[in-house]
Amino acid sequence: MRKPVVGTAIGLGACLLLTTAMTTASATPPTSAAPAAAQGVQHPVLVDCLWHQRFRPTNFILACGDGNSVLAGMHWTQWNDNTAVAQGINWVNDCKPYCAKGTFRKYPVTVRLDQPTVWKKHPSVQHFTRMTMTYSGARPAGFTQVMTVPLWN
Repeated sequence: MRKPVVGTAIGLGACLLLTTAMTTASATPPTSAAPAAAQGVQHPVLVDCLWHQRFRPTNFILACGDGNSVLAGMHWTQWNDNTAVAQGINWVNDCKPYCAKGTFRKYPVTVRLDQPTVWKKHPSVQHFTRMTMTYSGARPAGFTQVMTVPLWN
């Protein structure tokens, strides 16, 4: 009977470490995720939860409030003035029986960013305002095969 409790505790600890790593990664990104201005690139950027501009980020938190949905291992095959495309994994907490006891499950996903516009916070910067995620196989409960969501401004 103790085994499921230990397994759940280990799973939650791993999820916490993953979330912490993702948060740290967005706060101090590796060179490939450095702000576009630092790389001399004028393409649109992706704005993260902390209002930082990101160019080709490896990881990206989708659920800013609780970290229950994270894009990880993103490999960008395209990033230009109109669109950006990547392959990666969407780690999503199933929140069963509730989020603190839930299990993070991984789903292969293709991410497409588009609809660049002027970023209100920095009018000299364009940022992507829409994300489309296409799941190649299994997907989180309640999700359709293709999910399109607006990005914050």
